[in-house]
Amino acid sequence: MKTIMATAVIMLGCNAMNTPVQWTLDSPNRTLSITVMLQRTQDDPAAGRLTYSVSLAGESRPAILPSPLGLRRDDQDFSHGLVFVRAGEVQTIDQSYAMVTGKQRTLRDHCCEQTLTFRNAQGGRLELVLRAYDDGVAFRYRFPETQSAQRTITAELTGFKLPLDGAAFTQPYDQVSTYAPAYEAYYGNALPIGAPAPYDMGWCFPALFQVPSAWLLITEAGLDGTYCGCRLEQNAEGGLYRLRFPDAREGNGTGEATPRSTLPWSTPWRVIIAGKQLSSIVESNLVSHLNPPSALTDVDWIKPGRVAWSWWSDQASPKSPQAQRAFIDLAGRMSWEYCLIDANWNEMPADAIPTLVEYGAAKGVGLLLWYNSGGPHNSVTEAPRDRLHERGIRRKEMQWLAKIGVKGVKVDFFQSDKQNVIQHYLDILNDAADFHLMVNFHGCTVPRGWQRTFPHLISMEAVRGSENYLADPAFPSKAPWHNTILAFTRNVVGSMDFTPVAFSDARYAHSTTYGHELALPVIFESGWLHFADKPAAYFALPDAAQDYLRRIPVVWDETRLLAGEPGKFVLLARRHGDEWYVGAINGQTTAQTVECALSLLAEARYEAVEIRDAEQTGKLTVGARRIDKNSTIRITLQPFGGYVLLAKRLKN
Repeated sequence: MKTIMATAVIMLGCNAMNTPVQWTLDSPNRTLSITVMLQRTQDDPAAGRLTYSVSLAGESRPAILPSPLGLRRDDQDFSHGLVFVRAGEVQTIDQSYAMVTGKQRTLRDHCCEQTLTFRNAQGGRLELVLRAYDDGVAFRYRFPETQSAQRTITAELTGFKLPLDGAAFTQPYDQVSTYAPAYEAYYGNALPIGAPAPYDMGWCFPALFQVPSAWLLITEAGLDGTYCGCRLEQNAEGGLYRLRFPDAREGNGTGEATPRSTLPWSTPWRVIIAGKQLSSIVESNLVSHLNPPSALTDVDWIKPGRVAWSWWSDQASPKSPQAQRAFIDLAGRMSWEYCLIDANWNEMPADAIPTLVEYGAAKGVGLLLWYNSGGPHNSVTEAPRDRLHERGIRRKEMQWLAKIGVKGVKVDFFQSDKQNVIQHYLDILNDAADFHLMVNFHGCTVPRGWQRTFPHLISMEAVRGSENYLADPAFPSKAPWHNTILAFTRNVVGSMDFTPVAFSDARYAHSTTYGHELALPVIFESGWLHFADKPAAYFALPDAAQDYLRRIPVVWDETRLLAGEPGKFVLLARRHGDEWYVGAINGQTTAQTVECALSLLAEARYEAVEIRDAEQTGKLTVGARRIDKNSTIRITLQPFGGYVLLAKRLKN
């Protein structure tokens, strides 16, 4: 393993007030650095508090200004009075691994890592593990001692101090209710940095910021059952966003809001994805890198795919075998791999599911089934419930599913980020792997990189998706610009089950155009792509649009942001094998003209099909042309409009 020297500045002079000891860790290409400081005080010149900052090369101002670090444990305090013990050697991590789902199939985890060790007044040890990547930095705390007694972290002091001359694209954390928290609020659109969240529940991860020197996406990764899911406090005076734990009311009040574990004990990674261009954010796989490798040795049974879904267009349909056969027929005709039977399917006759599994298999369509995750942590009555909470019952249910040939489960309504519910997610994933069942979480927490460790976790919701055409009268007017923000925030950190491509009007009519809806499978990544509309809506499309929906992949070899700005528009390209898919959406009420070179193409010729909005509402126009890497695309997107290009490489 290659060793690189870090920049380390140790300033002595113990009698001087506020004299820091400082360490700087650079990324492999020295494009980013994280600096840790031990700020000593007059009261105890040998000890002090920890802070950190993050800088981009060539910039005079840090992107993250000096920000607090530290923890308080029920038995000891690691927030002040810390004394430096040692700095470990800087190690280079450079490894490749494969993903089953996501924005890129083969990834390179390349960074520099260093561990700094401190002790407090009681002699307790605290390790601060740092990683510097070329597209971001991460750090985590670790208690290295061994103790069999459980300890509680009563407070984590981590903060992120941002320059005030910038903008925030942040999502309010849901207020506790029957169906929340579930990360389903609208993102703020270019809010002032430091603006308070509208509720005392705070701000969600991931949080996007534009500061003078960089774009920053702040989140967490590597969350396991020894910790709770975290977020940011409501108030951020002076641009200091502080970490906070879950609310005691979450999950029907079950579970503790503060995390508990034996020692040794590591916290999740605190993650700052950073770059001068938004492409550094959108194309980053940093959250995946910071998770353990796959826990599965056999992944051949894990098959991402496209899914027909009946609930959006007919909420009673999961109770009807006849209705489900129609959507299985849709999936078969469109060459989609799956059909999802949603909530309350248990009200069908007892033999309905095995019969539908056989019906689907004859057409090459696998079945997925919905479940309520409860348990005492939610009071939602949608069923089946109480089948996946207790382990013995859960494994018996999964054994039955595997026996009859069901391919996966959609598990809903978790309503908490407390440690007990985080463990519940992981228990479901571990048991599902034993029975070769894929998993999709809904009404859930935001991704933190579990898809690397558990590749059968195909997607997660944690988004205000298209089901809100049934629930929220404000959704049609907000969805167009909200969709553009999601591409730079929520979908960066993991697969996102938005359930897109709905052309029909549900309870509340669309503002987005047909072109906008058609582009969403490119703009949004999900290992299961649930098509929300009814069969007639897809069969009414032009042949080229139907062919595109038959071909659209859900696993990508490469993802490239071509242009865009959150709240305004997105132009994104994804590659699957030799084919490129380009999608564009406009979140504005006025037309937007976008021009972009196609230099990302290989040295080859491509046959391209372009699908655009026609002047007539609800219509599309189709064109074809030959393109290569010297070509450009010039698109005039209609208000709330969209565009799709499919480029197939020619053999000669």
